[in-house]
Amino acid sequence: MLTLLAAAALAAQPTPAELTPLMALYRELHAAPELAMTETRTAARLAPVLRKLGYEVTEKVGKTGIVAVMKNGPGKTVLVRADMDGLPLEEKTGLAFASKVRTTARSGVDTGVMHACAHDTHMTALIGTARRLAASKARWKGTLVLILQPGEETSEGAAAMLSDGLFTRFPKPDTMLAFHNSASLPAGTIGLTPGPALANVDSVDVTVRGVGSHGAAPQNGRDPIVVAARIVSTLQTLVSRERSPFDPAVVTVGSFHAGATHNIIPDEARLQITVRSYTPEVRQSILDGIRRIARGEAIAAGVPDDRMPVVSVRDPYTPATVNSADLTAETRTLFTGLFGENRVRMVPAAMVGEDFSRFLIANPQGRSLLFWVGGVPQARWDQAGGEVTKLPGLHSPLWAPDAEQVIGTAVVAMEAATLEALKG
Repeated sequence: MLTLLAAAALAAQPTPAELTPLMALYRELHAAPELAMTETRTAARLAPVLRKLGYEVTEKVGKTGIVAVMKNGPGKTVLVRADMDGLPLEEKTGLAFASKVRTTARSGVDTGVMHACAHDTHMTALIGTARRLAASKARWKGTLVLILQPGEETSEGAAAMLSDGLFTRFPKPDTMLAFHNSASLPAGTIGLTPGPALANVDSVDVTVRGVGSHGAAPQNGRDPIVVAARIVSTLQTLVSRERSPFDPAVVTVGSFHAGATHNIIPDEARLQITVRSYTPEVRQSILDGIRRIARGEAIAAGVPDDRMPVVSVRDPYTPATVNSADLTAETRTLFTGLFGENRVRMVPAAMVGEDFSRFLIANPQGRSLLFWVGGVPQARWDQAGGEVTKLPGLHSPLWAPDAEQVIGTAVVAMEAATLEALKG
């Protein structure tokens, strides 16, 4: 049930007068995405909006991040976060305001750029929430810290903002809130997960070194392709035979490269692996297992000691996002009272990653919650019978959420959750 404070401050849905400028901003952001840690134009567009609303705005926090603070007397401090970056992907939605941006990625590859993870809805909803809270200062006390974070897709932005003094230069929050649009829920439906909600994400590179030779004389070498193939096969046992089914993990080999022609056994084969887990213990167990299996298969194949595989874990990794259980339960009650039971669901944890997790790790005395807001247009959801495999997912060049439903729902939900946290 809503508290009197939250109920007094909320309308059931943003009015057309609220939504019209928000949707105009959304279309503008959607058409002009920028890649991780290069969100200069996006930040320059949004900082003046927050400043005009009365927030004390600091730019270039963690390179391109924005921190907007509003103090309104003594009380709790609440942080609300939205991420800004797009993806190196050519948009194929057919929208009238589709991105036509092209750029050169860090890899040197020419690429299109798209808000295929719909961070444009996140930014727009933050502006809508900021506007509502600034206009209702008579109804709350405390401190708001609104952040527009760069580099979520590369897991750099949260760490960069923290390293640049997010929790030392600015008020440290008691509660941290964020939402993510969902391609697995109908538009306007809210999803909540207590505890581990999103995964640890590790990228692992394995260089399998052998001894090259002529393809017609394999006995004269040590074939790294065969060794790498055995490693790929044995890696599957890390989850199926070494982990409890109650401790989920994923080990996926996404890339296998070796050699250049038919009749030469190369010196090396290269594997690229993604590892997903929820706890530090399972993560470490899987990473140690990859090293052990790689070395063991090389030894079994007779690879010389000075040619053992090289296993490297890329840094930074993305830590698991863990929702505070009590905050999740309170928010579920709040949202059910606001939206009704049909629009609030408990959803299982996902194996995707989110660097929002770093804020709770850096501030363990606080409470944290990231919730989902469904974005699948209702007609498409009904046509697919709710089977998400028949629908475009996040990071698809075809992902086009019902942005009005996402933004409208997120503004109401985030305002309510913020007011509830501020009441302290």
